[in-house]
Amino acid sequence: MPAYVIVTAVVADRDAFLASGYPGAAAELVTKFGGRYLLRGPGAERLEGDFGDNASIVISEWPDKDAARRFWNSPEYAEVKKLREGLCECQTLLIEAPGLA
Repeated sequence: MPAYVIVTAVVADRDAFLASGYPGAAAELVTKFGGRYLLRGPGAERLEGDFGDNASIVISEWPDKDAARRFWNSPEYAEVKKLREGLCECQTLLIEAPGLA
């Protein structure tokens, strides 16, 4: 069953974040591990809660939760993730999507 990784990222300095190399390196790994992006965009409007106003939202689709976890827990991604340290605060969720009737 398909699974989705949903990231809400509050980025303090967008230029520094983009210059870090993280977006491109992460994208390469998402593809390598079998995922695909459905959405990557800044400027989310928070309607409720206390996290994410004007945040960037990233949604990636995976064949299943195991594929997403292989990406997330890989040594390759651990290295790439270091590129974003100190540049953003993230909330990341993994969820399966059962078929809708």
